[in-house]
Amino acid sequence: MTELPGGTQDAQSAADQETLELAERLFDAARAGDTELLRTYVSAGVPVTLTNGAGDSLLMLAAYHGHAGTTALLVELGADVNTLNDRGQSPLAGAVFKGYADVVRVLAAAGADPDAGNPSARAAAAYFQRTELLDLFA
Repeated sequence: MTELPGGTQDAQSAADQETLELAERLFDAARAGDTELLRTYVSAGVPVTLTNGAGDSLLMLAAYHGHAGTTALLVELGADVNTLNDRGQSPLAGAVFKGYADVVRVLAAAGADPDAGNPSARAAAAYFQRTELLDLFA
């Protein structure tokens, strides 16, 4: 690595590392349902569309881990309920797969497409015989 005058390369590397650490902290917050931490950072300018290396958004992680309040906050702050991850999965399908009816309700009310992704939320609900969730898509 070439050192730039004044240690600029080292400063950039340190800034990059801090950014990565913050992103990981935010992904962990979404998984844990730390609604207030996410509110603070997204309100301060962190993109609500932030995704990890697998294409999982903050919304996907919150939904998949069953945090209805965090999911609702991210939707309120502008998260796209139909964004698919790198495997073509939607937050709604993730919530259906895990059986989180409260999260499914939040996403459905926000206009999540039950037919988006592969497998779709509708297909997952049918496969796992979660008729109570299928009824939310009517």
